[in-house]
Amino acid sequence: MIKRFLPRSLFGRSLLIIVIPLVLLQIVSTWIFYERHWDTMTRRLTWSVAGEIAFMIEAHRRQPGADTERWIADWARDLGMAVNYRPGAVLPNEPTPAPEGDIEEDLTAALTAHLQKPFRLDTQSHPRDLLVAVQLADGVYDVAVSKKRVSSVTTYIFVLWMVGTSIVLFAVATVFMRNQIRPIRRLAQAVNDFGKGRDVGDFQLEGATEIRRAAAAFNVMRARIQRSIAQRTEMLAGVSHDLRTPLTRMKLQLAMQRKRPEVAELQSDVEEMERLVNAYLAFARGESGEEVVDTDIAVLLDEVVAAARREGKAVALDVDAPLTVPARPDALRRCLTNLVSNATRYGERVAVTAGRRSDGIEIIVDDDGPGIPPDKREDVFKPFFRLEASRNPETGGTGLGLAIVRDVLRGHGGDVTIEDAPAGGVRARVRLPA
Repeated sequence: MIKRFLPRSLFGRSLLIIVIPLVLLQIVSTWIFYERHWDTMTRRLTWSVAGEIAFMIEAHRRQPGADTERWIADWARDLGMAVNYRPGAVLPNEPTPAPEGDIEEDLTAALTAHLQKPFRLDTQSHPRDLLVAVQLADGVYDVAVSKKRVSSVTTYIFVLWMVGTSIVLFAVATVFMRNQIRPIRRLAQAVNDFGKGRDVGDFQLEGATEIRRAAAAFNVMRARIQRSIAQRTEMLAGVSHDLRTPLTRMKLQLAMQRKRPEVAELQSDVEEMERLVNAYLAFARGESGEEVVDTDIAVLLDEVVAAARREGKAVALDVDAPLTVPARPDALRRCLTNLVSNATRYGERVAVTAGRRSDGIEIIVDDDGPGIPPDKREDVFKPFFRLEASRNPETGGTGLGLAIVRDVLRGHGGDVTIEDAPAGGVRARVRLPA
């Protein structure tokens, strides 16, 4: 349950690692301050005020007179107090209310220890002073003490410094962590773009040592993959040349022969071999040399469906335009052509729909054909796999159409799946990242 509320990003978790110790440190510091420093300072201040009040009352008792009252008043004024003697007054015979705060409690304890006389403490009547009334034998001695005398200003200074430094440290940590996370995000974006077949160029090495090592490993991996693709393309180009040359000679020699049944069969076999070689080379090449550009899927689908309609196929199209994504247009056009051609080969009516979804673009091709058994829906994407047992390319194709479709889509970071169509045939669901 705790993981549900924790941040999922590395940036959020890094900040949490910094903030939690900082908050705990402040809590511990505050507890120590209030329990030790604040308690000690309050006790000392209240003890000092109670001693001064006791001294003034003792001076009044020992040397009564106008002169004594005058110097006591002057001395009290210098200490932030005000005194007043009421001869013959008596404190009301009421129970003393219990202290409400730490300051009142400490001051009550200090006055009790110093005075040894009845007194009444009032902390609420005046906003800036504490009022102390002490019962003497011949009257009541009133003392007004400034509340600043019994409270420490270091409390507010401590809180301001604690909060201020915490905000500064949090801001510095946020900037620092953002700078550390930025190379990781750039590396993740570069890996994502490369997985979608887009050109990312050389990734700049920056950030911490571990991030630089990961970026360097990505550059090496990308170079190896591109070199492997280039070597495969060059090899297949040579294979294409080597295979086409003897096939061409065989076609010429068969064309020079007299028209006989066995010659016609050989010509058909040569044409099938040539068709298979071309299909295999196209599948293995994968349009690797094509550049990635912004491509409107709606335009490609309109061209593919228009070509199918020119061949007399019944194809319905419903597209939410525009649907622009970075892609290799020729490879994607061939992928969509294979899907539509496959649907029109086995179904009489085909419906093509496309639209933008939250995670990208979705294309659906439905037909009303015989369908594909569920246990064969992954096998049809394997090269040269055909549901039809015969080897007739006119009815079963070469077995590379759907393999090329999946290869092209996965090269763009997408995929294709086979489902049941509403009309009973096959539904090909294509997903492309935006």
